[in-house]
Amino acid sequence: MRESVSVRFRFAMSAVVASALLFLTAAGLRPQTTAASGGASQRQEGLEAFRGIASVLRSPRCLNCHPTGNIPRQGDDRHPHSNLVRRGPDGKGVPGQVCSTCHQAENNAASGVPGKPNWHLAPLSMGWEGLSDAQLCRALKDPRRNGGRDLKALEEHIGHDPLVAHGWDPGGARKAVPISHEEVVRLTETWVAAGGPCPSLAVAR
Repeated sequence: MRESVSVRFRFAMSAVVASALLFLTAAGLRPQTTAASGGASQRQEGLEAFRGIASVLRSPRCLNCHPTGNIPRQGDDRHPHSNLVRRGPDGKGVPGQVCSTCHQAENNAASGVPGKPNWHLAPLSMGWEGLSDAQLCRALKDPRRNGGRDLKALEEHIGHDPLVAHGWDPGGARKAVPISHEEVVRLTETWVAAGGPCPSLAVAR
């Protein structure tokens, strides 16, 4: 008797589930499929946004301060910094030749020397020269390499850090970053909202 009741109960529940699925299908509602599609779509938007971000990070305005060695770079052709300037232990130069000797809190129109407060090189861990999009993305979002920043902190850094903003106000005859700062902020917001997706390492730049 108990077994018969159990069988009838399972049959009834199966009928309810089947009816619900038929109703959802007829109504065009497929929650799981829609969620998956939305996630894939947002990821793709994030990847496309990062391609724009990567093009900015490879601008001389960014790469000159993100070298993989101990010599800063200068100019649109990225030649080695004049006067044998070196990184130094904290990225601010060596004794007797620290960055702040020449680089002040603003651009110097008379000398052509660029400037922003706290002028310095990015740490070696954030050297970007020669990296593919996939490698660049992973370096950018790795807290062990980017100064302990999570995605929201990266968004804040790109949006409000004065040294980042200098890329759009380089002074002299230097070319500014080719994409507007507002657009880069928008791209960063899109990338962060998608979870900071990175291109596959198997995909060439």
